[in-house]
Amino acid sequence: MYNQNYKHYSSFLMQERKKIKVGFSIGDLNGIGGELIVKTLCKKIMLESFIPVVYASSKTISFLSEYFDCSTMLNSITDLNDASEHKINIIDVWSEEINIQFGIKSERAGYYSFLSLRAAVEDLKQDLIDILITAPIDKLNIQSEKFNFPGHTNYLEEKLKGDSLMFMISDDLKVALLTDHVPVNEVINSINPSLILNKFRTLEKTLIMDFGITTPRIAILGINPHAGDGGVIGAEDDLILKPTIKKLKEQGKKVLGPYSADSFFLNRNLKRFDAVLASYHDQGLIPFKTLTFGKGVNFTAGLNKIRTSPDHGTAYEIAGKGIANTDSFEECIFKGIEIFKQRKRYQKQKIDNKGNL
Repeated sequence: MYNQNYKHYSSFLMQERKKIKVGFSIGDLNGIGGELIVKTLCKKIMLESFIPVVYASSKTISFLSEYFDCSTMLNSITDLNDASEHKINIIDVWSEEINIQFGIKSERAGYYSFLSLRAAVEDLKQDLIDILITAPIDKLNIQSEKFNFPGHTNYLEEKLKGDSLMFMISDDLKVALLTDHVPVNEVINSINPSLILNKFRTLEKTLIMDFGITTPRIAILGINPHAGDGGVIGAEDDLILKPTIKKLKEQGKKVLGPYSADSFFLNRNLKRFDAVLASYHDQGLIPFKTLTFGKGVNFTAGLNKIRTSPDHGTAYEIAGKGIANTDSFEECIFKGIEIFKQRKRYQKQKIDNKGNL
């Protein structure tokens, strides 16, 4: 037992000493993804704590760097062992010249965004990169036989291990979703006790493992307006949510709800909880983005690998103008690295605890 624990611990220490490799999928080429990447990686201070790897092509990144007046050195590589510090390392996913048309939706741009994502995820699976940051895609033009998903989250769940959870995070607010990219008319039929229990457990686990919160306090928002008002505005809260929350409480979980969503997001409520579990997309994301926009991060929790993305989309209307704000994108990197390090600490603690048994 001692030798086995020592082996795990030694492996952990070796990983700690390595500089973290952060992979970037390029997103929609006609959106602001390329601008966000080159402008962020242009800042020398950003490259002090990690090695960047961009999945695109040297020609594309050279064009973007020149277009947006970024002077960081570029390093085209085929082997991630050759990735250099203080340079933008590029894995050439394609070699042909591409005519980028900023602000224009096109299937061609969607095709290249998929190629970049697929290559990055494959390297993430093989531990060749430590973290994946995904620039925004267009959910329509990326669709194909090989990508038939409503977004990154569902694609990642299929390719990686675990149960995915769309988790919007900032320093002061964390909101997870019971249902994410589901049409409103399908939300009610999608929510059942099994889903609630699974999503709650995934949320609780990520708060413990990825954020170091020993005993998470979680609020659950109602499905209907005013959480159903005792059945006057829908029976689902009484028939589905309340019995499931009661079951969780009986298991010793720190959970309260269902809360009426229209009045929940007040400072005094948010201070009482470590995270909020919302019933559907807009119920959680409208208040989250209103309160945190520019500093929010979309973290795909529940998987065996770490992926983050900014809290906004392709922003075609400002693409190519050089005015895209990099704050949320930079926050993705910071939060990804924090989560990566915290998860390593959690794993080390588990090894230490086993050794003390």
